[in-house]
Amino acid sequence: MKTIGLIGGMSWESSKLYYELINRKVKEELGGSHSAKSVMVSVDFDEIEKLTFAGKWDEIGEMMAKGTKQLESAGADLIVLCTNTIHLVSHFITDATNIPFLHIADATGQAIKKENARRVGLLGTRFTMEKDFYSKVLLDNYEIETTIPNESDRQIIHDIIYNELVKGEIKSASRNECKRIIRELEKEGVEGIILGCTELPLLISSNDAQVPLFDTTKMHAFAAIKNALN
Repeated sequence: MKTIGLIGGMSWESSKLYYELINRKVKEELGGSHSAKSVMVSVDFDEIEKLTFAGKWDEIGEMMAKGTKQLESAGADLIVLCTNTIHLVSHFITDATNIPFLHIADATGQAIKKENARRVGLLGTRFTMEKDFYSKVLLDNYEIETTIPNESDRQIIHDIIYNELVKGEIKSASRNECKRIIRELEKEGVEGIILGCTELPLLISSNDAQVPLFDTTKMHAFAAIKNALN
């Protein structure tokens, strides 16, 4: 079994899901008392959040590169970045090491491809929805088109993530808003919805949509285990 290197803390609410999903999947695959071999570097999300809103992406990238070097020194055999948005600077990670890096959009694209979906809705932070670092991977590598909510609904989801979910706050009113936004995307003919923020599965479940939901946290974690056990 390979050792999975995790860059976490963005937020710790989703990082704990990664740890749980990875270990449960290893036990399911190997049985007995097996658990995953892993190391984690966890950053202070407050620092990341401030740099994100200031648009200082290179500084965030340098922090990710530092974390990568720490994982490399700790014996990691592959790198997993436990967040969607910060994949915007994932090239800092790949430039910092020769250890394989598992991009969350690749894990997502592979899972969607198995469901034969060609057009999906993408929910996440405004950075994830509006920049092309995610949608371009899906289109170029998997021929999957993404549709995003309108501008006001993008802001609603963005605010729910940063003001509530990263702080562990789960509100029924916010769940209802997300369900409404999902219904609007379904009307546009999407064949599935990507929960493109690792905190969104804390709020939204498969019962909240008529089309399949693609949980990026789970897909990314399971892809890491598949890689680790190969």
